Amino acid sequence: MPAAKSDILQGTLDLIVLKTLETLGPMHGYGLAVRIQQVSENILQLNQGTLYPALLRLEQKGWIASEWGESENKRRARFYSLTKAGKKQLREETADWERFAGVMQRVLRPAE
Repeated sequence: MPAAKSDILQGTLDLIVLKTLETLGPMHGYGLAVRIQQVSENILQLNQGTLYPALLRLEQKGWIASEWGESENKRRARFYSLTKAGKKQLREETADWERFAGVMQRVLRPAE
């Protein structure tokens, strides 16, 4: 049975993009979308209308930078990379997410 489409909590996409760039280095948008889909085992399928506005927002905040380059198939593509401010933001968002996940575990745990 195919996985149901998932909505991403606000801010979670930022964390996913930042972590992917930290892990794999500079990537173009399509490569990011494919990698996120792979890591999520096809649960998260990002379309252009979701990913590219997020990339623009992250760049405007100074968390990522972009430059034009050539993709694997010899096409011109914008490559995104993590900035120093982005690394700091990634640490902060990771800590926030871990706290939130801990709260959710306590909420969802059956009463003893």
